[in-house]
Amino acid sequence: MAAATPKTFSFSMDESSDIPLWAQLRNRIVYLINSGYYVPGEQLPTVRALASDISINYNTVNKAYLALKSDGYVESTRGRGAFVRASAADADGSLSHEADAVMQDCINACRAMGMSLDDIQLRMIRMVRQFKQEEGRGRNV
Repeated sequence: MAAATPKTFSFSMDESSDIPLWAQLRNRIVYLINSGYYVPGEQLPTVRALASDISINYNTVNKAYLALKSDGYVESTRGRGAFVRASAADADGSLSHEADAVMQDCINACRAMGMSLDDIQLRMIRMVRQFKQEEGRGRNV
């Protein structure tokens, strides 16, 4: 039986960000792992294939993959590729739990003010956009 072809994904670099391109790519892949797009044991695209698919330098993709390996999200074997680790979901576990708790407190406070979940979501989207614009203008938020 032939091996399954690794899934591809979209990636857009944020040119206004101070975050290096390799770190933006690493963060995107972490998001895809944490969201369940990539599941434990699943193979990521090869460095060469991903570099070609998203039109960025091979070395940039390789640096992102090395960071993913160092951070415990993937394990790689020369000649086989990079695979999502079974414990990848726990790699950012404590940070995710803290962020979830802060978000839950915020949502609860907004609900106590009488806001609907839709209103809260719209305000959060506006706030994130505002932060991105301010970061793009060089402000530290």
